[in-house]
Amino acid sequence: MSDNKFYVTQDGLRKLEEELEYLKTEKRAEVKERLKIARSYGDLSENSEYEAAKDEQGMVESRILLLENRLRNAVLIRSEDKVSGVVTVGSTVTIREFPNGDEEVYTIVGPAESDPVEGRISNESPIGKALLGKQEGDKAVVPAPSGEIAFEILKVE
Repeated sequence: MSDNKFYVTQDGLRKLEEELEYLKTEKRAEVKERLKIARSYGDLSENSEYEAAKDEQGMVESRILLLENRLRNAVLIRSEDKVSGVVTVGSTVTIREFPNGDEEVYTIVGPAESDPVEGRISNESPIGKALLGKQEGDKAVVPAPSGEIAFEILKVE
């Protein structure tokens, strides 16, 4: 992200904080214990348990750094900050695709909370970017591997 802002809902923020707390306390201790046990097996150069524990430790520490960065740059999505009728992060948008007329409903969220199957798309996704700042009745075009996708904004909540 070029502006380092990380958009998140109150629920998403709580989940990030809970995950960070879990990783820093329980998971770190668990990995530390695995390393201790693996070291007791002797020769570390051919110790697959030790290597696996070191790999897991690296993944845990990387995730901790990522979560700390996201929390440091978190911008809380609040409903009172939304401009009525304009698509912003946190808006729920109903669109109609052209030419087939399929209607879809998406909620624009930050990347950590996106789940396209549940209709939650990132503000950084191609469709999310195309929707931001638009209003009901506006049209948008999104580049896709199979060609451009055009749609009309039917409703902004």
